[in-house]
Amino acid sequence: MRMEVHLHADIPMIEGVSKKQIKHALAPLLDYLDAEGLGDVKSLEQEEPGLRFDEKELMFLMCWTGEIGRGFHPALDAALESLGPLCYEAVEVELTLYLENGEQESRLLFVGPTAHAIHEAQRRCMIEDVSALLARQFSKERVAEVAAMVDGLFEQDWKEHASDVKKPERAFETATRPSRKHLH
Repeated sequence: MRMEVHLHADIPMIEGVSKKQIKHALAPLLDYLDAEGLGDVKSLEQEEPGLRFDEKELMFLMCWTGEIGRGFHPALDAALESLGPLCYEAVEVELTLYLENGEQESRLLFVGPTAHAIHEAQRRCMIEDVSALLARQFSKERVAEVAAMVDGLFEQDWKEHASDVKKPERAFETATRPSRKHLH
């Protein structure tokens, strides 16, 4: 069964990273998409740039819509895991699946140089999302109270799992933000 998917992320890369290193890291995804390089990954949406590396800004940009099948998720997982050590900081990758029944399923995937950096990016995103949601109804002071509680939960979670033998280099969670295509 094939379905349509959209990937979106602006991933800052460390100084000195080359397009060749990024291509090598993304090899599992490029192989899955039967692409020789980043420029061969064309989006179904003409306005979207696909996958590209801005060498001047040291930014890897993902804005791609395409058809996928069963092997896509393992290929994407492997690519993000390899890309992690090349990242300057951890950021979220938005993944939107467009299901046959017209519904959308959204997830946030995180990629970054270390497990701690990814944990901090997850913390930042969660606090931003919860704060934005609560701000529609409550005062800044009330929102700050909840944000502090969420911050504490993340701190406790990190302490509880800091001794784990191997923390994943990226993590997955269901997105709480509304799904939408990002057109450039």
